[in-house]
Amino acid sequence: MAVFPIQLDRARRTPLAAQIYCAIRDGIENGRLASGARLPSWRDLAAQLGVSRGTVRVAYERLITEQFAIGLGPAGTRVAERPSRSSMPDGSQEVPLLPDLFYEFGSAPRAFQMGVPSQDAFPFKLWSRILTRQTRLVAAAPVTYPDPRGDPELRKQVAAYLGLARGIRCSASQVLITGGFSGALGLAIQGLQLGRTGAWIEDPGFPLTRTALVLAGMSVAAVPVDAEGLDVAAGVRTAPGATLAVVTPGQQAPLGMTMSLQRRLALIAWARQNGAWIIEDDYLSELQLKGRAAPALASLDHAGRVLHIGSFSKTISPALRLGFMVVPQELSGPFGELAACLAPAPAAAVQRAVAEFLREGCYLRHLRRTKRLYAARRETLLRCLGEMASDPVEVQATAGLAVILSLPDLASDVDIASRALQFGLAPAPLSPWYMQPSRQKGLLLGVTNLNERRLPADCRRLLELAR
Repeated sequence: MAVFPIQLDRARRTPLAAQIYCAIRDGIENGRLASGARLPSWRDLAAQLGVSRGTVRVAYERLITEQFAIGLGPAGTRVAERPSRSSMPDGSQEVPLLPDLFYEFGSAPRAFQMGVPSQDAFPFKLWSRILTRQTRLVAAAPVTYPDPRGDPELRKQVAAYLGLARGIRCSASQVLITGGFSGALGLAIQGLQLGRTGAWIEDPGFPLTRTALVLAGMSVAAVPVDAEGLDVAAGVRTAPGATLAVVTPGQQAPLGMTMSLQRRLALIAWARQNGAWIIEDDYLSELQLKGRAAPALASLDHAGRVLHIGSFSKTISPALRLGFMVVPQELSGPFGELAACLAPAPAAAVQRAVAEFLREGCYLRHLRRTKRLYAARRETLLRCLGEMASDPVEVQATAGLAVILSLPDLASDVDIASRALQFGLAPAPLSPWYMQPSRQKGLLLGVTNLNERRLPADCRRLLELAR
């Protein structure tokens, strides 16, 4: 039932019924009383305001007559459906954030959408039990400030997992728990204190990373990638004075190749010789669908120049907003202080739930299941596209958890992706990932949330839009 304060001024000449009517009408118009909200009964409101029920009845009848409310007899009186304030041209509408990367926040994943794990493969019952148990324990724990670097048990479990799965030898003291990849990236940019120096990023590369570096005041240089990953020699030619390189060596985002050992060693040597830093975005590396994932770049770093960033967004859920960063031992103190002052770790209950998920082996079992599922769905998508696609549209390559559909140079992948949304499809345009003018046109088709029953119709519709 709607609760809304009404102030009556009995000294005014305006009748009390009119004052009640005006107060409720204004509450409806300014959105404080939502459409469908139930208004108090005549008896309750009259008792609350100290007036007769007949006075309230007159006010309600006027609201109903002017279509601000609906009388439902024994079911009471409710606020009528009215246009939301967000749909009114008052200049207050929010501008969509990064529309080429994200669609409607909080909505269910669409076909071909990238960056979200499978909805039907996650063990929701198990996770709910773990999260409920840890939430109770946190609620019963002493009321005090949690460690801003992250829950000690989660940091311990992350360090153990990275040693097993990614070949990184680190202690829990080097691990910081962050608000997803973005939180870790922001912490790294602040902690390294590079000012307005130059930074290498991969071309193509994650647009959010590029935007973050620009917002931090850094001069961003686009370094091309080839079959071996980031071209270190091209980076030296393009921006020899750079002090930072941000790379996705495990599975390049978005093209999917793994950086070769020769390139990895060359990149670490460049950082050591020039006093530069490397941020390793471990994008999808634990979700290698063919063969075994290569060890992390940080596993080769003996000079302390690599900061390793990972998250649970692609493996558990992006809604957790939970990531982690491993820093060289000598930076653990300064970065811990920075986290305490500016970016403390997220909610303790979620951290402890993830720690238990890791400790009990649930995480590794979940990864094994999802890798088999994603590999099967990718093969199904490739087969379906292969049967339907023809020039000028062709299946060019596979990339991590996506398939690339190449387009001719004159096509607009941004426009095609935008029109696909009208049909419930969410391919990602490839061209916004590039900085250089000679950008490739294509569509990135995520494989994690495909419905095999609807897949032929979805592929047919997408190819029609692409042609």
